[in-house]
Amino acid sequence: MDPSQREEQQFGTFITGSPTATSDEKTMGMLAHLGSIAGVVVGAGFLGWAVPLFLMLTKGKESSFVRAHAVESLNFQITTFIAMAISAVLMCAVIGFVLAPLVAIVSIIFTVIAGLKANDGELYRYPVNIRLVK
Repeated sequence: MDPSQREEQQFGTFITGSPTATSDEKTMGMLAHLGSIAGVVVGAGFLGWAVPLFLMLTKGKESSFVRAHAVESLNFQITTFIAMAISAVLMCAVIGFVLAPLVAIVSIIFTVIAGLKANDGELYRYPVNIRLVK
């Protein structure tokens, strides 16, 4: 069996046993990604992790599709936070003033792409991600 088929097969739902995501699961998967943008805006840059964590702990128990997207989004938010912290330190060396907006723009672009992929029922893996949460 092809490794990509194996990866797709393991992300079926626990409730229905179906290998494809339901409409509700697609919406929750999209919310796991796009909700992190709302968390950053509302939480002054520090709550991007809140929505993915909440969805992972609640809906993740019911659906492996939602859990996979929530975990991926949570890991990306942690990675983005680390990159922004490094940018803040590097502001002493002036390069941080260029790096911080670049990290923010790339983070938004990747998050929107991930949200759209989740809404299409596909699993999206961020190209730059430290996977701390399993």
